[in-house]
Amino acid sequence: MTDTIITLELGHYRLREQIGGSAYGVIWRASGPRATRDVAIKLINKEQMARALPEQRARWIDSARNEIAFLQSLEPWDERHIVRLLDSGWHDGLPVLALELMGSDLARHTTTLKARGETVPLPQLLDWIAQLNQALAKVHQYGWRYLDLKPANVLLDPQLATVKLADFGTNRPLDHAQPHSYAGTANWQAPEQFFPGADGGYATDARSDYFSLGALFYYLATGGEPLRFCSDCGHAYRVHHTAGAGVLRDAHGGAIPPALPEDEAQHFGDAIARARPQARAPALQLLRALLATDPALRPRHAVQVSRLLDAIRHTLPRTAIPGPYELSHGLARPTAANGWRTIQSA
Repeated sequence: MTDTIITLELGHYRLREQIGGSAYGVIWRASGPRATRDVAIKLINKEQMARALPEQRARWIDSARNEIAFLQSLEPWDERHIVRLLDSGWHDGLPVLALELMGSDLARHTTTLKARGETVPLPQLLDWIAQLNQALAKVHQYGWRYLDLKPANVLLDPQLATVKLADFGTNRPLDHAQPHSYAGTANWQAPEQFFPGADGGYATDARSDYFSLGALFYYLATGGEPLRFCSDCGHAYRVHHTAGAGVLRDAHGGAIPPALPEDEAQHFGDAIARARPQARAPALQLLRALLATDPALRPRHAVQVSRLLDAIRHTLPRTAIPGPYELSHGLARPTAANGWRTIQSA
């Protein structure tokens, strides 16, 4: 498909090289109109569409259309930590998105650091978690639950050291409280997103996104090591598909396996303490809150997450050059990064 011309609502785009993909979508670097920067063109995977059942095809098209609708609904100031939609339209009867092109994603970045024997510095790690907390707050504010937070869906600008949330095809409305069909990526899901209820549906809400934020927090702090719970769910899904939830339950005497066993909590705490011993206790407090198996025990909104993050930040020495997190504190107006200073928790 190299050099294929994609015509969307605002312009023409020439595909240059494929830079990503999955069973659902394919991402290409593309040249846009003259004197504009390259963009990322997101296409539905036509080969998979040809093999899929009609119900699956309709679901993929609906997901792409929902993603376009969500991104179009954002105001310009909402896009600081959410990928920008630059153009959209249809090609070969399928929806297409033209998105801002970012330098990398957290999956690739973490793999690169791991190969060099490095980890994300703690101040940077906390900045990124704060930025993602802001992104999730926007998703929830617009009435959605994200349900697919994972390193590959977090785009990175290496120059600015900022991150943006991408890929909103899994979004589900928050006001649809009834259990839904399976959605997301098994390696990064909350228990209620992987283990169905008695009716066979999955009862998720905004707090499901906070579990995935906790899994990402662990992953980044430990230099790219996934939680055992997440790895086991991912393996069970690859082998048994959705029936893997029952297989895992059977292996644990009918119970859902613990999301954060004590040995992994210790491992995480040690990783944090190597960077800043004083940060260990508040970091573990945040991690345990995010990874609670019972959704009722997790933070209910971004305010609570940002305050727990603040407790960690306060243990760090003040840096000479402020990063995005420190700058947001200096704005003297409420954001998820400064604890929504004018908002009182319920």
